[in-house]
Amino acid sequence: MADRGGATDRITSLSNATVKAIRGLWLAKNRKRSGLFLAEGLKLVLDAIEAGWAPRQLVHADRIEPATPLAAAADACRADGGAVIAVSEAVLAKIAKRDNPQSVIGVFAQTTLDADDLLPGASEVWVALEGIRDPGNLGTIIRTCDAVGAAGILLGGYTVDPFGVETVRATMGSIFHVPLARMDATDFVATVHGWPGPTIGTHLAAKHDYREVDYAAPLLLVMGAEQSGLTEAAAAACSRLVKLPMAGKADSLNLAVATGVLLYEARRKDL
Repeated sequence: MADRGGATDRITSLSNATVKAIRGLWLAKNRKRSGLFLAEGLKLVLDAIEAGWAPRQLVHADRIEPATPLAAAADACRADGGAVIAVSEAVLAKIAKRDNPQSVIGVFAQTTLDADDLLPGASEVWVALEGIRDPGNLGTIIRTCDAVGAAGILLGGYTVDPFGVETVRATMGSIFHVPLARMDATDFVATVHGWPGPTIGTHLAAKHDYREVDYAAPLLLVMGAEQSGLTEAAAAACSRLVKLPMAGKADSLNLAVATGVLLYEARRKDL
């Protein structure tokens, strides 16, 4: 049963309605309908709380001992009106869809920016991603943006859900630190075109080496889908297109790796 202030009964039934609803957040349609998502592990939950994200629900299998990190997480959840839910190991494994799951799972509300809310600061670097399909790539890019101090990420067109379980895992907690804005393909191109600073995109047909351009802020790095790259409309909206030279036989880099190379080049003077 849900605990909103004290002791709780332990849920052991795999058919429990609350368990089904939480497990249902693996599906994109349920995340879209509810506006919620899952984060696995006490460290991720504590990182989220420290960043100002209180869990709506905190699911745990371990006993909550006083004066422990788990107790602090439970207190933060309750203080924000959330529910603390004790479950058996079998139920936790069902929610996590794997054996030996993390002993704590948090349910959080999704938070994104609207295109109209984007007000890039004079010294900021942002990343724009068009049509990204791989959750591992997106999660790694979010993590890399966090590492270099990028201000946020624009997600345009049909892009994999940043709040999917696999993506959240790949961010290693950075999902709670990097602002995200989601928009359709038309608004994405318009935002790139109207950006108040340089917009540098990667393209196989580009003539400029990525090391030859000025990464002045407010900067927008524009990256395309893993297989097809930027659409013609997005590429045309960029103020400069660049390429990463290849010395070996590979014709391209993994998207997350390429984004990381550009981010570190763009932030080189600040790191």
